[in-house]
Amino acid sequence: MKKLFHYTRFIITVCITVFILSTPLLAQESSSDEWNKAQAEMKAMFGSVPVMFTKLPMHVRASSWEWFKSISNPQASIPAKYSELIALGVASQIPCSYCVYAHTSMAKMHGATEEEIQEAVMKGAEVRHWSTILNGNQVDYESFKSDWDEILAFVKANSGSK
Repeated sequence: MKKLFHYTRFIITVCITVFILSTPLLAQESSSDEWNKAQAEMKAMFGSVPVMFTKLPMHVRASSWEWFKSISNPQASIPAKYSELIALGVASQIPCSYCVYAHTSMAKMHGATEEEIQEAVMKGAEVRHWSTILNGNQVDYESFKSDWDEILAFVKANSGSK
């Protein structure tokens, strides 16, 4: 009886171990299948797979592609040219040379002029500048909001726009 108990416990332990060890393998296969589908979509859309996706851990590649597609949707409220100019302003102040290159070329592809590109970069610098001033001087956030709201109310009241 004691031998049967030990044998049964051994079999159960082996089964649990096999299950635990095989679960990640099954997930990898599923992740790999999803990644293969994502790569096929990328190749159909871009002619190749953008390198940034291949540098992610395998388990997030397919979901990152889904996220990328959803935020790059042509039905977005912000037109593509302006979206790329916003991204360029952000990329410029981070700074990220990869992003600056990508968003500049995409903005141009969507019809942005050199002047618009320069203004987007300047806007990124402006935001970074004032953020540094306000944060570095530890300006109270609630006081800032109150002051800013008063400024906007004054400008609105005196600009003729109601």
